[in-house]
Amino acid sequence: MAKKEEKKDILENPEVLQDTLMGAENWVEKNPKTIIGIAGVLLLIVGGYFGFNYYKQSQNAEAQKQMYQAIYYFEADSLSLALNGDGNNLGFIDIIEEFGVSDAANLANYYAGVCFLKQSKFDAAILYLSDFSSNDLLVQARAYSLIGDANMELAKYDEAATYYNKAANYKPNKYFSPSYLMKAALAYEKLNDNERAKEAYQKIIDEYFDSSEYQNARKLKARLESNS
Repeated sequence: MAKKEEKKDILENPEVLQDTLMGAENWVEKNPKTIIGIAGVLLLIVGGYFGFNYYKQSQNAEAQKQMYQAIYYFEADSLSLALNGDGNNLGFIDIIEEFGVSDAANLANYYAGVCFLKQSKFDAAILYLSDFSSNDLLVQARAYSLIGDANMELAKYDEAATYYNKAANYKPNKYFSPSYLMKAALAYEKLNDNERAKEAYQKIIDEYFDSSEYQNARKLKARLESNS
């Protein structure tokens, strides 16, 4: 109650308000270094924010130019050139190292991961694909699925299933989620975990009955049930 009265006095009594302002002015006069320090920190924060954004945008523009030839090699299935460059043009790995803060370098992680997967270098594929991130409906889920594929090749079936489920549950949709669930079920079968395999098949049956995987999921679930 006392605080409310004090606040009321400050707002309604000009003399009290003047005394309060005079006190603040005196504090400012006695502490100029503190004021300058606070202002300097604020300027650094604001300047750093805008400076970093400008730097990131310029890095991204240059990285996109540099990545054009690497993508051309990737589409031509010249994977070594796509990864390492040709002496005149940068490869995906160079782009990642030189333009690390850019969106283009982030995308280069995806391309590099796919290249290594095609070369059967599965640990490297996992490393680069794990460094990729996107809000895109298709590409992020695809990256999770590819990490699952690499783990399957390494016989790490539990990790494979984890990533297949991440792919299936990333912005779920009837076009891609069922195929990722089918892969998860296969990984569980490799683990001899038929219960979780059946759960994956059942999820397709219950939630994606209009997908092309529906009938196959029913058959595979029935097979597991008949063998149990």
